[in-house]
Amino acid sequence: MGITSHSKALQNPIFKTISQAASNLGLDAYVIGGFVRDYILERGNPKDIDIVCVGSGIALAKEVSKLLPGKPGVSVFKNYGTAMLKTGSIELEFVGARKESYQQDSRNPVIENGTLQDDQNRRDFTINALALSLGEANFGMLLDPFNGIADMEAKIIRTPLDPEITYSDDPLRMMRALRFATQLDFIIEKDSLEAITRNAQRINIISKERIVDELHKILASQKPSKGFSLLHKTTLLALILPELVALQGIDQKDGQRHKDNFWHTLEVVDNIAKTTDNLWLRWAALLHDIGKAPTKRFDKKIGWTFHAHEFVGAKMVFTLFKRLKMPLNDKMKFVQKMVLMSSRPIVLASDVTDSAVRRLIFDAGESVEDLMTLCEADITTKNLTKFKTYHDNFKIVRAKIIEVEKRDSIRNFQPPVSGQEIMKTFGLSPCPEIGQIKEAIKEAILEGEIPNEYEPAKAFMLEKGAKLGLKTAL
Repeated sequence: MGITSHSKALQNPIFKTISQAASNLGLDAYVIGGFVRDYILERGNPKDIDIVCVGSGIALAKEVSKLLPGKPGVSVFKNYGTAMLKTGSIELEFVGARKESYQQDSRNPVIENGTLQDDQNRRDFTINALALSLGEANFGMLLDPFNGIADMEAKIIRTPLDPEITYSDDPLRMMRALRFATQLDFIIEKDSLEAITRNAQRINIISKERIVDELHKILASQKPSKGFSLLHKTTLLALILPELVALQGIDQKDGQRHKDNFWHTLEVVDNIAKTTDNLWLRWAALLHDIGKAPTKRFDKKIGWTFHAHEFVGAKMVFTLFKRLKMPLNDKMKFVQKMVLMSSRPIVLASDVTDSAVRRLIFDAGESVEDLMTLCEADITTKNLTKFKTYHDNFKIVRAKIIEVEKRDSIRNFQPPVSGQEIMKTFGLSPCPEIGQIKEAIKEAILEGEIPNEYEPAKAFMLEKGAKLGLKTAL
């Protein structure tokens, strides 16, 4: 066991307070897990700090509260033997050292009181088993029983104990391994990776919410493709997102091939990760082509086609979100809209007309910038000439969007003439003609026949009403 002093990590006064509280109770206390890992890796100081003590974590939390100004409240979770305490921007979680045993059908362990060694044994990875002592005599001493420091230096994700048992006991650790490998740009040790593949089916006992939380963290990383490649390699992806796996492969017929849409998708996600932190736009990039697998057809005249894949894909987004218990709210609708419209700017780029741009702005609304960002990320051609041409065309589209929006105010379009005014003008009760006139005004504005202004719209309304045989009541 390596023992080195890292008291610099514990400069925040809260650690001295915890040390004093532990001394008052006659307990040994340690900072463990992510805080220590991120300090060693120089990734900044996390605001969530785990404290383990040999004894009652709840009692320690209450004692710490007594010593802090204002005596902040302690949240106690008796079932788990843990307590939480917030002080300033820091959230502390206290737990007594414990050992765990698992049943085959659950990741919730049977817990017994244990030693610090027992507690470090139950940690998921060597880099998360590091502990810093808060004892008065050895304050800041690093305890590294599984050579986690060496694994950090080698950039390796490794389990403290047998990976077969580690992943079978708590299958969420498989997702965490892939997530840490992605976030830290580490590799997963060979035996560990093989154990994940063998235990992949065990992921089915994990709640969808916990799985999605890990997917979010992979998607939010600097290079998400690493995580999704590992998910695919270990067969976890087929169990979680089979719609993506269905995109893999290249079919050839009569000498004609199509690109591998799975690996293309991962390139698109990496591209968009360079330009936006918007998690839901990254989800849109991940799912933008999922409609291609069910719509793939071969036509002897034109080759491989994916007709209406955007429409099919948008419907699949709802099914996927529902299955994974993701929010079926405006976030899901945003992803659907992005998938549905994902090809529109690409088609538009070859013929940038004012009317087409107006319709794009009208349909995309506030999401038009996000849509353009997605479409630019979708350019993965390795042909440098094509790559430049596509991007140059998108610059033209972006400029045209600004020009048209400034002139015509189409974004979040509201008709210049209301339904109420149409009814009043022609003395109508609710009827189909009102909708017809409103739709005609909207189309005339989008086609550039009239400007998006009240007087021209009113004149057009009177003209359209006359064509429908309506007489003014004014």
